[in-house]
Amino acid sequence: MEHKPITAIFPGSFDPITNGHLDVINRGNKLFDYLIVAVGQNPGKEEFFSKEERVEMIRGLVSEMPRVSVESYDTLTVGFAARKGAQVMLRGLRNLSDVEYEFQLAMTNRNIAGIETVFVMTSEEYGYVNSTMVRQIALLGGDVSRLIPGSVYQQLREKISRRPPAANENDVPE
Repeated sequence: MEHKPITAIFPGSFDPITNGHLDVINRGNKLFDYLIVAVGQNPGKEEFFSKEERVEMIRGLVSEMPRVSVESYDTLTVGFAARKGAQVMLRGLRNLSDVEYEFQLAMTNRNIAGIETVFVMTSEEYGYVNSTMVRQIALLGGDVSRLIPGSVYQQLREKISRRPPAANENDVPE
């Protein structure tokens, strides 16, 4: 029986990519013949890094993985997966609250697009990390260097240093 190569997509906003995301990418690279890191946008969240910046950051991080590519998309994830010939959607699970949401999404995707979802548990040390938390901590001056790759940390610090200071409600104009 001939082996048909399996292409998977790992969709997310990756704003910014975390060490937990990289953990899932590394594990997906071992499971599938091809893995596409699909950089999308969550319409419910304000973008911190542009989609182009995120794609370039991730490409730099996976450059030593020849079977992993990074692309952006602006459509439904299942539509992107179909255009790329992906048979599988890879998703990482951090905790129990992820399970309910991801289960519902997986069932919907299988029902409307016939795509299967494969879940991998994030390594324990990343089970609490998400991009929103990383951004919030960094914007408030906290150290997120252990939560994101070093190159991403540098870009995050540079971007924050170029932002205008937030108005403080306690400041009284003179």
